[in-house]
Amino acid sequence: MSQNTSTHHEPSRLTVKGREVRLRTIAVGVIAVLAVWFIAVNTASVTITLWVSDVTMPLWVVLTVTILVGMLIGVFLARRRAARKGR
Repeated sequence: MSQNTSTHHEPSRLTVKGREVRLRTIAVGVIAVLAVWFIAVNTASVTITLWVSDVTMPLWVVLTVTILVGMLIGVFLARRRAARKGR
């Protein structure tokens, strides 16, 4: 007889204040707090060259835009990957 060997496993979880929380959720929270802290302490103005012109702006704006663009790319790639798996 053959046994049913499934490769599907449940995500790792921790119990925090009586609620089960995924480790990935905790990791994302920690990274988000570190990103906000990093942005908050970098307030000096910087000059950025955008192919043709130079732009001077606060570093926190540059970091915030960079993080938001990275998140949008991540969401796009995750949705694309999920759509490919569903085929």
